[in-house]
Amino acid sequence: MLILASASPRRAELLRAAGIEFTVRVADIDETLIDGETPYEYVARLAAGKAEVVAATEPGAVILGADTTVVIDGEIAGKPVDRDDAIRMLHRLSGQWHEVLTGVAVRHRHRLLVEVETTRVKFDLLTPGEIEWYVATGEPMDKAGGYGIQGRASRFIERIEGSYSNVVGLPVHLVWRLLNLLAAG
Repeated sequence: MLILASASPRRAELLRAAGIEFTVRVADIDETLIDGETPYEYVARLAAGKAEVVAATEPGAVILGADTTVVIDGEIAGKPVDRDDAIRMLHRLSGQWHEVLTGVAVRHRHRLLVEVETTRVKFDLLTPGEIEWYVATGEPMDKAGGYGIQGRASRFIERIEGSYSNVVGLPVHLVWRLLNLLAAG
C-alpha cells in the first residue's frame, strides 16, 4: 500500500483520478529555506524529508513525499501571507513566464528515489481589476505563487509547457514512473 506523506487535497485528488490507491499520513517537517539552496534543491529536500518522516513510523510501506513551489525570476514564491502579498505575487506573474517545481520522493525500505519536475507557465497580462477580483475570491491564499491553475485562475493561464498535474501539485506521470522503478528493484 502506498502512503501519501501530504495533507494536500489536490495531491490526493490527482492520485485518485489516476486510479492509484493510497492512504494519507501527514508529515510535519521544517520547510525553512536553507541559505544558498536553489529552488530545485529545496523541493527535492522537502519531498525526501516528508517521505523519511513517515517512513520512520511506517516501516516496510511505500511512501510518497512531494513539495511544490512557484519560481518567479529565480525566486521562490510561497503561499501569500496576506491579501497584499497575494496582490504583489499576481502583479509579478502578470504577463510573465514562471516555473512550477515539484520534488517527488518515493521510499521503500532502504531505497529512496527523488526527482524534480519543472513546468513553465505563462500568465496573461492581468488588469488591476482582475487581480483584485481573484484575490477577493480567497483562492490564492493557500496556494504557492498565489494561484490555483485548476480553479478560477485558469482563465488567466495563456500557456503551459510541461505537466499540467505538476502545476496542480503532483506530476502524476513522474510518480507512476518512480513507483514502477521502485517496484522493479
